[in-house]
Amino acid sequence: MQYFIETTPIEKLRCECLVVGVYQDQQLSPAAQGVDKLTGGLLTRLLQRGDIKGKNAETLLIAHSGLDALPRIVLTGFGEAGKVTRKLYRKALAAAAKSVKDSKTPSAVAALLDVETSDGDAQWRARQIVEVFDDAVYQYTATKKVEDTPALQALSVRADAAQATAAGAGVSQGAAIAAGVCLTKQLADLPGNICTPTYLAEQAKSLAADHDKLSCEILEESDMQALGMGAFLAVSRGSRQPAKLISLYYQGGDASVKPIVLIGKGLTFDAGGISLKPGLGMDEMKYDMCGGASVLGLLKMATQLNLKLNIVGLIASSENMPDGDANKPGDILVSMAGKTIEILNTDAEGRLILCDTMTYAKKFNPEVVIDMATLTGACIVALGRVPSGLFSNDDALSEDLLQAAEASCDSLWRMPVWEEYQEQLKSNFADLANIGGPDGGSVTAACFLSRFAEDFRWAHLDIAGTAWRTGVNKGATGRPVPVISQYLLNRAAEQ
Repeated sequence: MQYFIETTPIEKLRCECLVVGVYQDQQLSPAAQGVDKLTGGLLTRLLQRGDIKGKNAETLLIAHSGLDALPRIVLTGFGEAGKVTRKLYRKALAAAAKSVKDSKTPSAVAALLDVETSDGDAQWRARQIVEVFDDAVYQYTATKKVEDTPALQALSVRADAAQATAAGAGVSQGAAIAAGVCLTKQLADLPGNICTPTYLAEQAKSLAADHDKLSCEILEESDMQALGMGAFLAVSRGSRQPAKLISLYYQGGDASVKPIVLIGKGLTFDAGGISLKPGLGMDEMKYDMCGGASVLGLLKMATQLNLKLNIVGLIASSENMPDGDANKPGDILVSMAGKTIEILNTDAEGRLILCDTMTYAKKFNPEVVIDMATLTGACIVALGRVPSGLFSNDDALSEDLLQAAEASCDSLWRMPVWEEYQEQLKSNFADLANIGGPDGGSVTAACFLSRFAEDFRWAHLDIAGTAWRTGVNKGATGRPVPVISQYLLNRAAEQ
């Protein structure tokens, strides 16, 4: 979808559909007041009649406004004036986007910057408008014929002269983040027979070919063997698809500046290996590569905004399948770091490909390392599907990520990585076991990874509950691209 800034005054504006705000106390936003005047008090009469009360996320489509210049108007409720939080603003935007999408209009103007929020300025609001509307029109079409495609092709964010510069920056940021989210969702929604490790590697090469500051290197299984990545290679032994370690290098800053390393788990399908998963819902294990897809989405965002940062993206990609050559419970592996690992459950494979990738990341002398992984069902038990779990060995990095989560409305919740949990990973036969028992599964998984992050500042995002939706609305969400995008934007602003 295309995005623009519109600075034409309301009284002179011409568009297919105009979106304006209303509050719960029947108070119209400034833009809505202008429309009310143009329509001879139509909006006031609708409020008085009770057609819309202004509750948050309540909408009313006026399909025949009586104005040739503004044939359709979407009234959007934001709740109590003066109490519109960031999340309430986005919730109302989602309702507005659905109403516009359902109206089948080809273009629209969102006059919603004048809705004051308790946090967030005009730039932030413009960015949210773009992100939320883009999410609303996303549709998976790669392997399915869709006759009823979204009609909305262009969205303009209306700003007055004082807001135009800030709004323009917000629209640019929002469009770049939306592009990253869209790429992430497109890759994640593909089936495992199409989106293989080789396919992900080709997508990375294609992305790098489009940008001068981005380059790509693919490590094959022979390269990993030479590096001693015994943990990584054990996972792919049961698959006919060769594993890939995909490396993307973005140099937007001075060559002397240490890079931010982003690592993504790219299990393009996870059957659990010999410790086979239950059949019900196993189709959703195509989403076990959402962390890897997010790394690609984030680098697309960074290149589109030309961020003044150095970023290394590492995608550890494999399948985890049962086979006569697959690794077995009781096997002992030797990781790239030289630590031996006892396999107690072959379905705890994500940490195996990640631990060797984290060791590999040391070669880049990273400023920070952030990994994103659909790692544990235990994280869903602990936190549900609202926040992603945040684990870290560095308080300052954690605080930066939590602040980014607040600003992006892509929630994180910090979980412990305490020494007491390390006891659960003890093994009689190896340096550590790959699981720590049934208690605190997401924590012990993070503790396992922490043993390979001792030489750098590190954060781990467990996105098992947030990377995709299940049920009737099954599909990828694109998280945690928004929160890491905000983190990168904040870092770029500092530099």
